[in-house]
Amino acid sequence: MSKAVDFSAYQTTLAVKDACLCLHTQRAARVLARRFDEAMRRVGLTSGQFSLLNGLNRPQAPTLGAVADLLAMDRTTVTANLKPLERRGLLTLSVDGADRRIRRASLTDAGRALLGEATVIWRREHGVLEEELEGAAPRLREDLRKVA
Repeated sequence: MSKAVDFSAYQTTLAVKDACLCLHTQRAARVLARRFDEAMRRVGLTSGQFSLLNGLNRPQAPTLGAVADLLAMDRTTVTANLKPLERRGLLTLSVDGADRRIRRASLTDAGRALLGEATVIWRREHGVLEEELEGAAPRLREDLRKVA
């Protein structure tokens, strides 16, 4: 025998499905990540790895905390995600000269070269996405910055 459906609870589910900013943002983020993962596959990166490498592309080696802040991640997650890139020789991790508790990450020559290849792919894919958004991208970026 089937259980009766609580329609008031179901109405709440429908309201959340239609209105929840968190749900819609998560769905959009997953779709975008899959799209850029597919594009970056040609150079052996994921979209997240591209973001990490890009976050290291600075005149001075950033601290892991600075990279974590940029990507809105915690430091332990950043560290775990840097390890495979370090094993591939794309970056080096070092201890800060002034404070041995602080670690810094910097791109190697191989990392900079791969980031250059990946950036060409990103520019192309991002350009297509901007066209698909038909002028809405600047407002979307502005609104997402407000949330972040």
